[in-house]
Amino acid sequence: MNDLRPADPKVHDSTAAFRDAFRRHPAGVAIITAVYEGQPFGFTATSVSSLSADPPRFSFNMARTSSSWPAVANTNYIGVHMLGLGNRELADRFARSRDRFSGDHWKPGPHGVPLLEGVAAHLIGRISMRLSFENNAVVVAEVEAGEVGPPGVPLLYHGGVYGQPTALDYEI
Repeated sequence: MNDLRPADPKVHDSTAAFRDAFRRHPAGVAIITAVYEGQPFGFTATSVSSLSADPPRFSFNMARTSSSWPAVANTNYIGVHMLGLGNRELADRFARSRDRFSGDHWKPGPHGVPLLEGVAAHLIGRISMRLSFENNAVVVAEVEAGEVGPPGVPLLYHGGVYGQPTALDYEI
């Protein structure tokens, strides 16, 4: 008889299983920025994904309890910045500090959207949908402009730490 149970089963409640499962799922690291009432806002996100190529759209998820939610909820334009390995300190700054915009690491871009310097790529998107669900939201934006930097190694988040992809060796 074929036993389909894992060799070392762990019994989790649904919340623990969810957290453990997504700690094992690597994600690219990005920073979302917006301007609201003349003030820049931003946060680190691992939920950014492409939604469609024609027209070009992306989406991301966020907590409506975030200090950046009022900006995202009340603006028409946002920036998404894809981070490279050299942007780890920037990712930490936007994830852990309230002092996200002091310094010369950004400038105002189209529609006043804060643009971060030295990132792998950035896109300016016009928000076309906000879907609120309990304390969370899914945001969809259509790309209006963008810029890609030089090729480099992407910054990943996996197992609660930042990392980088490793190429697999194989023979054909």
